[in-house]
Amino acid sequence: MIIKSSDADRYAAHPPKDLAAALVFGPDSGLVRERAETLMKTVVADLNDAFRVTDLDEATLAGDPARLFDEAAALSMLGGRRVVRVRGAGNNLAKLFESFLAEHAGDALVVVEGGDLAKGTGLRRVFEEDDRAAAIACYPDSARDLFDVVRGALKAEGLSIAPDALEDAVARLGSDRGVTRRELEKLALYAHGSKNISLEDVRAVMGDEAEARAEEAVDAAGTGDLVRLDLALERLWIAGVSPIALLRQAMTHLQRLLLVGVESRRGESVDGVMRKLRPPVHFSRAASFKNQAQRWSETRLGEALDLLLDAEALCKTTAVPAEAACARALFGVAAIAKAR
Repeated sequence: MIIKSSDADRYAAHPPKDLAAALVFGPDSGLVRERAETLMKTVVADLNDAFRVTDLDEATLAGDPARLFDEAAALSMLGGRRVVRVRGAGNNLAKLFESFLAEHAGDALVVVEGGDLAKGTGLRRVFEEDDRAAAIACYPDSARDLFDVVRGALKAEGLSIAPDALEDAVARLGSDRGVTRRELEKLALYAHGSKNISLEDVRAVMGDEAEARAEEAVDAAGTGDLVRLDLALERLWIAGVSPIALLRQAMTHLQRLLLVGVESRRGESVDGVMRKLRPPVHFSRAASFKNQAQRWSETRLGEALDLLLDAEALCKTTAVPAEAACARALFGVAAIAKAR
C-alpha cells in the first residue's frame, strides 16, 4: 500500500499489527533512516538487540536470497517479535521481495531502506501493490515541516525559540533530516542552561561567517551596489576565501535568478517560484533576491555568467592574481545590474 507523505510520520509510529514489511525510501537519506528506525522500535525498543534484530544489505541478499526467508521465519531465543532490517536496497531485489511477500512465513517485521526509487517500478511497485506491505516515501522537509521539526526537537529538550531565531534556523536547514537533527542537537547543547534560544544562538552554532560575507558580495553584485561589493570583497580576501569558490557561488546565484525569471515569465509568481528553490533563499535575503529576479533579463544574465566563466578560466590558466580577476568580474556584473 502507498502511505501518503502527510501520514508517514504517524504511520511509522503506529503501524498496523499485521504489517509484514515496509519499504522506506526517498532522496532524504536522513529521513529514511529516522522513519525506518521509528517503525522498528514499535517492535523492538533496542535496535542493538542481536537476538531480535537482524541487519542485512542488498549484497548479502543478492548472494543468498534464502537468507531473507530464514531470518523472517526465525524465532527469538528470548521471545518477542523480531525485526529484519535491510539497508541500501535497490530494484535488483524487486523479484526477491515479490516472492517473499507472496509466500513468507513467520511474524518478523521486515523494514527495507531504499534510495530515490522511481514511481510504479521495481521494488517500489512491489510494496505499493501488496496489502500487507507499505511504501513510505521520504522527501526533503518543506519550510512548513521544518518549523514543526525545529520546535518539536527543542521542546523535547525543554527549550523554546524566538520567532526570528526560528526563521533563521529553518532557512539553514532542510536538505537532509539527519543533518537537521544533528544541527538541532548542537543548538540544544549550546543553549544548555537557558530556556529560550535567540537569533544570536542560532548564528553562533549554525552560522558560517565566510558564507554570509560571500552572499553579501553576490547580492551586492546582483543589485549593482558597487560600494557594498567593494567592502564585502575586502572582508572576504582578509578571511582567505577562495576567489574560485566565490565565482562559483556567484554563478549559482545567477543561475537561480535565471530559473526564477524563466518560471515567472511562464505565469507563476516570483514568490511562488522562490518558495520551491532548494536550498531555500534565506529570509534575510528574500527581498533582495526578489528584486534581482525582477531586475535581470535572460540576456543580461547570460552576459554576466560569461564574465564569471571567463574569470574562472583566467584564475586557473594564467598568472593573473585570482583575487583581481574575481573582483573585476563581479564589478562587471554589478555594472550590468546598475545599467540594466
